[in-house]
Amino acid sequence: MYKIMLFIVTVSTVGFVGIVRAGTWILPPSDIDIFGQMQTTVASREETLLDIARLYDIGQTEILLANPDVDRWLPADGAEVILPSRYIIPQTERKGLVLNLAEMRIYYFPKAKKDAKPVVTTHPVGIGRMDWETPLGKTKVIGKKKDPTWTPPQSLKDAAIAAGDPPLPDVVPAGPDNPLGRFAIRLGVGNGSYLIHGTHKPFGIGMRVSAGCVRMYPEDIETMFAQVPIGTQVHIINEPIKLGWLGDSLFVELHPPLEEDADKYTNYDQIVFEAVNDFIVKKVGNPDDDFVTDVRIDYQALQDAIASKDGIPTLISK
Repeated sequence: MYKIMLFIVTVSTVGFVGIVRAGTWILPPSDIDIFGQMQTTVASREETLLDIARLYDIGQTEILLANPDVDRWLPADGAEVILPSRYIIPQTERKGLVLNLAEMRIYYFPKAKKDAKPVVTTHPVGIGRMDWETPLGKTKVIGKKKDPTWTPPQSLKDAAIAAGDPPLPDVVPAGPDNPLGRFAIRLGVGNGSYLIHGTHKPFGIGMRVSAGCVRMYPEDIETMFAQVPIGTQVHIINEPIKLGWLGDSLFVELHPPLEEDADKYTNYDQIVFEAVNDFIVKKVGNPDDDFVTDVRIDYQALQDAIASKDGIPTLISK
């Protein structure tokens, strides 16, 4: 087993005080794919589900999927709210930044300091809308800018005119009305046109709200801006189906596919079943190994996970 490191930081932002952060954990060894801890809290009539999401560094879609019976805007006073704060590490290299579009969450694997245990940090993000997808693949951080100005691309100017909205200016200066927030990290993809940045509309975190860039809560991007050096590898993936081991126990974490991928997942159940089988075979290296028969799948738990697609790691082995 491995020990979990929790920390709480209280920060003050415009109109929002007392934010709880528990986003950094000791990185488990390579044969363990799960970290974090599920929690619950109690809603009050003074807060929305989205207030609670930001308080605990959770995205809007994440908290809604985890709490389908809780009203988004008027949760019942005293209602129990599940905080989906346990994660399966994406099946990719544990290095630099890993952004999983399907789960709308970013992971940071910094280089371990001398005599210190490696850690992993994770935060929710907002990603590109269907018309402006965030690109997949490997790139790197090529620049960072505090208090950036924003130059709206022509595509957004045209979209604003077509929608009958006020025309966008050529340049938006730094300040509280800047859509990029106070910090921007520039990626090498798209000739440097894609950013990881803050926002002046934090309730959009955990949704498809941008024109392709990656948005973060103001307090999260401030932390990441200070931690992530130029040259850091960035791997952008799209994995709605995540599987991971905790010892000999198999977990699945399922997310709804992105809208543009709906045709690929028309037979979602079968795709998940095949992914589970392939994942077990990958671990043992031989489908005839006795271990395969030892990993007995709880098909009811798997079917429940497929039905809910709630983004919560679920034990599916007996």
